Amino acid sequence: MTKVYFIRHAEPDYNDLDAVNRALTEKGRGDTYHVANFLKDKEISAVLSSPYQRSYDTVANFAKQMGMEVETVYDLRERKICDTYVDDFPGFAEAQWADFDYKLETGESLREVQDRNTNALKDILKRYEGKNIAIGTHGTALSTIVNYYDKSFGYEDFMKIRRVLPWIVVMTFENSECKGIDQYRLNWEKM
Repeated sequence: MTKVYFIRHAEPDYNDLDAVNRALTEKGRGDTYHVANFLKDKEISAVLSSPYQRSYDTVANFAKQMGMEVETVYDLRERKICDTYVDDFPGFAEAQWADFDYKLETGESLREVQDRNTNALKDILKRYEGKNIAIGTHGTALSTIVNYYDKSFGYEDFMKIRRVLPWIVVMTFENSECKGIDQYRLNWEKM
């Protein structure tokens, strides 16, 4: 069995519109210690992350405590919405969840995000078969992965986790088949 601990990043500074380099808030930085505490007894063999700063920083504290490096995987990055700010994010998100091919002119559809992230995950599962791994990720990217393995996960579920920072999803795989999905909030209660 392979166990993947997906950690959706801690609280970012939403005033920073730079999606790639957006840092964590003070609260977010403090929450990285809670993430490390949650992961410390999980026998993690590797720590991977989206290349985006907030995801990397969320798992870096744990990796450092364990004497490990964080491997960045470019295809685990978050969805690109467009080149400008979207005023009605809930409306935009609902349109995307209703039609996985819907996207703004310079953005990505959920299908593109899902394909990119699940293909990266399949490669990771081959490389780390039989191991426990931690992956720093994002809300939309992770939601599309969950949806890939559990089609019942949709817009309403996405909106429930929208402000859950960090959000941990534990997926258990036998070969490439997903055998279980568990979700946790910061207080580590199952959702």
